[in-house]
Amino acid sequence: MASLTRFEDIAAWQKARVLVRRVYEVTGQGTFSRDFELRNQIRRAAISSMSNIAEGFERGGNNEFRQFLAVAKASAGEVKSQLYVALDAGHLSTDEFEELYRLASETGQLIGGFVRYLSGTDLRGAKYNR
Repeated sequence: MASLTRFEDIAAWQKARVLVRRVYEVTGQGTFSRDFELRNQIRRAAISSMSNIAEGFERGGNNEFRQFLAVAKASAGEVKSQLYVALDAGHLSTDEFEELYRLASETGQLIGGFVRYLSGTDLRGAKYNR
């Protein structure tokens, strides 16, 4: 993997950005837009996933970065749980639920893969001698 110089180059951050955009689109419509608590909570969780990737990267060290990535991955999981609430409340169609659930799952999987990668390298891409 090439050296990373910007958090915007991280695939997990890019996927999280797509998730945030779609969460905002879907939660801004219909009955979802009027369920203020759920709307705000799912938006915060999606934003948290994206933001923690960026914040952890800017900290500069692998150990701290991995901690931020763990929070980001958990936030993607929180989005998935809240999607069930939204579906059960009638705020989402099945297609919307499946799309957003897939995006949240892909975000979490990319974050998990990045954590595994960081376990064997430094942030700049150099391999650790084990």
